Amino acid sequence: MRRDDLGARDDWEAKAEAAGFTFHHMDGTLYWDESAAYAFTLEEIERELEGPAEELHQMCREAVAEIVGSDELMERLQIPEAHRDLVAESWRMGEPELYGRMDFAYGAGGPAKLLEYNADTPTTLYETSGFQWHWLEDMIAAGRLPEGADQFNGIHEALVARFAELFENGTEIHFAAFADAVEDYATVETLGWAAREAGMGAHFTDIRKIGVSESGQFADEEDRVIGTLFKLYPWEDMLRDDFADAIVGSGVRFLEPAWKALVSNKGILPVLWRMFPDHPNLLPAVFADEDPAVLGPDVVEKPIFSREGAGVRIRAGDDSEVSADTSYDAHPRILQTYAPLAKFGEDRVVCGIWMVGAEAHGLGLREDVSRITQDTSRFRPHYIEA
Repeated sequence: MRRDDLGARDDWEAKAEAAGFTFHHMDGTLYWDESAAYAFTLEEIERELEGPAEELHQMCREAVAEIVGSDELMERLQIPEAHRDLVAESWRMGEPELYGRMDFAYGAGGPAKLLEYNADTPTTLYETSGFQWHWLEDMIAAGRLPEGADQFNGIHEALVARFAELFENGTEIHFAAFADAVEDYATVETLGWAAREAGMGAHFTDIRKIGVSESGQFADEEDRVIGTLFKLYPWEDMLRDDFADAIVGSGVRFLEPAWKALVSNKGILPVLWRMFPDHPNLLPAVFADEDPAVLGPDVVEKPIFSREGAGVRIRAGDDSEVSADTSYDAHPRILQTYAPLAKFGEDRVVCGIWMVGAEAHGLGLREDVSRITQDTSRFRPHYIEA
């Protein structure tokens, strides 16, 4: 793994605008940064990232089976008591999952280490699956990458196949997010595009405009009954909303299913370490009130619910750092052994492996001078050497 200073395409901003990729800058700061790209060998992708991600995904499923049978663990993960049966039944019924993103520390020596699993509402989907691929094609066409260069990126095709596997042709699916959050909208539009290609009907709705009908069904702003709903809205919030009591009787098929509330919860990290101690791709982790001796001297604190690095505190000597975002600080915390990120120049990089179903299908890289990956951290494209 290395970073190559290839230089950006002269017209990349115009191409981004034409493609609807309007958040290539965030708050005036560059977000999509193709001035450099990361190069991997095929062996690095297949053996050191793809294979471990698929193994860890199966381990997460085993952890879910453990958690739903334990009141202690359900409490640890702060699943509201009134809705624990909903979460457990979702798992026991085998409700299928769609996608997720595992974030790894990789490239600083040793095996990839799982930092967390964004298994419920991961974003960066469009830039990973779409715009990154167009970058590769343009760079090959311009002779700036060799003809045989490739990319770990079969996400779109895998999503199309997954929708076709899960639903009958013509199934109507609602895709919900906050309409004024441009990155969230891009994510659900990317999923809707795959669903349409698979033969489904896809409707976008602002999640704030979903209501409950007199018969207890969910309906959109045009009073269309929602039978299947992909929601870019985390289960930990849904289970605490005013309409949470209506979920069971609504008859809605959810993507992601309710049991994903356990996988996306950082409380699953100590459970994984309990079940699979010393696994080469796991970092030691405990709940904050447990003995931290197994962790060693360098530790990261994380709220069990948080997004984009919020609430993260790194205690690692000169590498110590604290997130300025305290919005999740009221939640219980876990402790995890600190894994330094690979550093190139002044930048540190996180490797995000995208799962569709139980298989790994793509890679997206986020980069920042901070040790904590945030919503403003830059996205870098990658390629596999010929």
